[in-house]
Amino acid sequence: MSAALANFERMRKSGKDGALLRFSLGNEYVKAGDLARAVEHLRRAVDFDGQYTAAWKLLGRALAESGRPDEALDAYRSGIAVAQRKGDKQAQKEMQVFARRLEQQAGSGSA
Repeated sequence: MSAALANFERMRKSGKDGALLRFSLGNEYVKAGDLARAVEHLRRAVDFDGQYTAAWKLLGRALAESGRPDEALDAYRSGIAVAQRKGDKQAQKEMQVFARRLEQQAGSGSA
């Protein structure tokens, strides 16, 4: 376990919980290759703050890398809607690209 991950887990266990901490945990678990834990923490991040575009984007990535493309698409679509409302054009464009790739993979898989 990385020092950052250990520190974030210590913070969470001490009762300091919130969207940023859960996003940070999710990010560290993605880096560590523990996608199941990453998804768990990223879902909590968007539960805490449904307007957190970076958390939606990373949740989509973790789900896609976990082999859960339908859930990843749902996360990206939610994130795209949030980004549109917030005017976060860069995040919106990135998630649209990732979502389009998943849709194309789904289309080519069923053909």
